[in-house]
Amino acid sequence: MNTKYDVITDPADPRLAEIGALLNSGGVAAIPTETVYGLAANALDPKAVEKIFAAKGRPADNPLIVHICDMAQWAPLVQEIPPAAKKLAKAFWPGPLTVILKKTPLVPDIVSGGLDTVAVRMPSHPIARAILKACGVPLAAPSANRSGKPSPTDGPSVLADMDGRIDAIVDAGPCSVGVESTVVSLVGAAPRVLRPGGVTPDMLEAVLGPVEIDDAVLHRLADGQAAASPGMKYKHYAPEAQVVILKGDFAAYRAFVEAHRRDGTVALCFEEEAALLGVPAVTYGRAEDSASQAQRLFDALREMDAKGAKRVFARFPAQSGMGLAVLNRLVRAAAFRVIDLAAPPVRVFGLTGKTGAGKSTVAEKLRQRGWYIIDTDVLARRVVEPGTRTLSALTDAFGQSILLPDGTLDRKALVRAAVTQPNGVQTLNAITHPAIDDLVEDALLDAAAQGYKNALIDAAALLESPTRRRCDAIIVVTASEGTRLRRIMARDGLSEPVARERMKMQKKDDYYLSAADVVINNEPPFDLDAQLNDLEERHETV
Repeated sequence: MNTKYDVITDPADPRLAEIGALLNSGGVAAIPTETVYGLAANALDPKAVEKIFAAKGRPADNPLIVHICDMAQWAPLVQEIPPAAKKLAKAFWPGPLTVILKKTPLVPDIVSGGLDTVAVRMPSHPIARAILKACGVPLAAPSANRSGKPSPTDGPSVLADMDGRIDAIVDAGPCSVGVESTVVSLVGAAPRVLRPGGVTPDMLEAVLGPVEIDDAVLHRLADGQAAASPGMKYKHYAPEAQVVILKGDFAAYRAFVEAHRRDGTVALCFEEEAALLGVPAVTYGRAEDSASQAQRLFDALREMDAKGAKRVFARFPAQSGMGLAVLNRLVRAAAFRVIDLAAPPVRVFGLTGKTGAGKSTVAEKLRQRGWYIIDTDVLARRVVEPGTRTLSALTDAFGQSILLPDGTLDRKALVRAAVTQPNGVQTLNAITHPAIDDLVEDALLDAAAQGYKNALIDAAALLESPTRRRCDAIIVVTASEGTRLRRIMARDGLSEPVARERMKMQKKDDYYLSAADVVINNEPPFDLDAQLNDLEERHETV
């Protein structure tokens, strides 16, 4: 598809009549609003709306907002307009407020996400209003980005996501608000904010009296719970990088970022703070100005991708005023990864030992006790998936013979190449260990964000890997040679001679025991649970 791109800042520009005709005839165009750019189509034409979902890659159960340009367009869309809705319209329309009411059959199910309600708003942007008047129909218009990515607040950002996917883009310059509209539902017993935005809860209460803030504003939807509003999904507005929000004062924030800095780490902070950090920084507004944060946030998140960021540590905004809207977007960009810097840090234990000692049994028992378990075998498979930089580095070092016909790694071939090539094992470790350690760090950040007290890194090669330095204590699991032999034969289906050869390849007992802070004897009749009880009691304050 050839996407037509026009820069139009005059509401009287005759090209807007062409955009109106395009939308009226079933086309899709990105248009500016005061909040973010919207991907518009005729809200009353299901086939036109289908094109929005296709262009965005948007889930069909995610409802859309219907945009109107005068009050006469509202009544046919809803069963009734109650007094509270009229008060809100009088106070905030045109403007960044969306009102949810029971819908009429005129609204296609694809617009409402299969719900019996419809979300409606009247934008204030003069170009949006001119387009609505030109097309003569209500427009369904979610944000004009690929689904899940940061919403666009200028024309070039729309073009980056939508070129070749829609009919036209109207660029009218930067949006003034910067985050999507406030969504308030009037279908329950009390007005309920489902998504905060430019109209704050205090502003709503000044018109309606008390309003409720839906729990999903700052928390995950419950499993199976339908999204009653756009922007309520688990992960949204996200750059490619892992985003972690750090809650605390700037001194604690800076200390945490410095302690966890790696290649690809970028700070998302306030304007006054960037020069005080020792890592690359992107700013999103001023510390005491939530409106500037809202206006800048999505551009800042998009800038992370342009910088090639792998990990973003974001400052926690204030929750008052528009700060609630900023935090709502940030927690979804971070997939709800929020670390309270005032909370005790996660205690990190490394788990290692000889093959057949029963490390997996110990790890599973600790999982059942509420520990966060990091299985480095799982991570080792992830880092060498097709298309990863690690797999590319391995093929550069050991040749294409380590790949299977489908492009996946042939692990046996890799081991053969490593042990036969001079310094091959060191080369293999130098490539894979840092990549695995990078994923371990990500997992530890997840553990902290989820409030775990203890995390366990299960790694056979822990003592020779960079991950060892992350551990507060090392747990070594032991068992007799005979017990280990029987377990290996049963687990891997090996003959006794082959199993013994595998056991000979491992380090001596002293190598493990000399590094141990805790030794767990996983040999009957030793009581494993009693030993784990002792572990937790002894290391309660590690």
